Order: sequence, then structure tokens, then C-alpha cells
Amino acid sequence: MSLQPFISLYRYAVEPIAPFTWFGTKVCSLDLVAVFRLCIALRQMRENLHAKHQRATGETPAEERSFVRDACAVLTIVFGGEAIIGPLLGILPSFMFSSVFPGLYIAAHAIVEYIPVLPSMSLNTELPLSIVDGFTRAMLLCSLIPPPVITHTSPVIASSPWSLLLSSLVITNGGFFITNMFSFIEPTPLTLTTPDELKPYGWTATDIWSAPLITGLYALLTHAQPFWAEFHGTISTVLGGTGNKVEPMDPESARALCALILAGMFSTRTAKNFGLIWKKSIAEKIKIQ
Repeated sequence: MSLQPFISLYRYAVEPIAPFTWFGTKVCSLDLVAVFRLCIALRQMRENLHAKHQRATGETPAEERSFVRDACAVLTIVFGGEAIIGPLLGILPSFMFSSVFPGLYIAAHAIVEYIPVLPSMSLNTELPLSIVDGFTRAMLLCSLIPPPVITHTSPVIASSPWSLLLSSLVITNGGFFITNMFSFIEPTPLTLTTPDELKPYGWTATDIWSAPLITGLYALLTHAQPFWAEFHGTISTVLGGTGNKVEPMDPESARALCALILAGMFSTRTAKNFGLIWKKSIAEKIKIQ
């Protein structure tokens, strides 16, 4: 299968767009899709949790929802992982030197909150959006996370595959971990609780293991670090290669391939969550989230 259509789609989607270019900011259509997708999904989750709370207790939550609390939840999800890993790598988090994306997320959150009614999550809406999620997540895992690590001023960090994979895991999931731990999205006052990631089978959530897996695959295909180039050569030899040097894949092709794999993963997760597959098996115990 040719990756060229997906490469071309990516090139178009990451081109800066107006009116943001008028002010010298580089915001692309893929950024906007990711921003509104997250804000809409979070509102749907809050409304679903609110309805469950009412059914379970028969009472309206004691604490009225606050715009500031929900906006903080959005910003924590987006930038929380970066805030954790940045000091460990000695890198200034992006929200410290630019207000463009924090402001964009707050504005999108405000717009979404003023929409009178949103459809609830369903298989018909989430399955096609899973493909969109695959492409936006690939942008994060392949184009945004690796560069600060592999171009780090410290040769030890720049050449460390562990630093790369750990950064991917923390940046992708750290924000959700914090919001779950403090019950930001729940319809109750903020409470310290066990995050879903630390509950039984929480480690099986797709977001947890897909982040380092896809970043590792991208690094393997593009030879982002010396380790991955050697590992790629070893795999080629084991699989019956000639032993000649394995050439890396160009970054755009590797990103497109990773996006397709992620789209498949997220589509499988959606099908499982809505009961389309694996209805009665051990998979019921596994939280593919």
C-alpha cells in the first residue's frame, strides 16, 4: 500500500492557516482538530459522569461546575506530562514561552461549553473519530516528542532510547494521570483518588502502551538514535536480510505509517468499548481506553 496519499494529507494538514498566520503564529488545521476533539470529548465525559452520579445517588452533585476548574482540567491534560518531564530533561515546557496553545485550548473550551447540546458518545460517532485520533496522536508521538530528546545538548540523553520512550509515555499520559488522581472530571469536589492507570488492568489502556510503542517504531524506522539504527539492522539480519546496511525510512513516510497503525488501534478500542467485538471473553477484564 502506498503511503503517498497520507503523506500528502499530512503536509496539507500541518500547513499554518489564517487567521493565525496574520499574527505570526503557526497553528495548523490538524492542531485545531485536535484541540476541539479533546474539548468536546471532555465535555461528553463530564456529562456522562454527571448522569451516572445522578442515577447512582439520586442527587444533584453538591458542587456546581466551574469554568475555571474545567479549563484547568483541559490545560492539565494537555501540558501536565510536559510539565513533569521538562525539568527532568532540563527543557523549558512550551507553555512557559508561548501562550498561543494555552490560549487556544481555553478559547476552544469556552466555545464548546456554549454549544447548547452535544451528541453523546456512540459507536457511529467515535469509530470515524478514532481515525482522526490516530493522525493527531501520530503528530504528537512522531513529530513533537522526539526532536527535543534526540537534539538534546547532553549526548547521553540525546542517544538514550530509554529517555525517548519515557518522555513519550509521560508526556502523553501524565496529564490524564494527574486529572484522574485529583478527580478533575468527576461531578464531585476535588478528591485524591487512585487513577485508572493504577487500578487492576489499568496498564492495558491503549493510551498507556501505544505511546512508547509508536514512538519506538518511528525511531526504529527513521534511525532517530544510534541504538535504533543498530536494532533495525539486527532485526533485518534475523529476518534473513543480506547483512548490508539498512536504510532509514524518511520521517514523513514513517509518521504516516504510524498514524495508520494508531488509527487501527483506536478503532479496535472503540469497537471493544461499545461492545462490537470481544463481548464475552477475558478481554472484558482488560480496559482498552
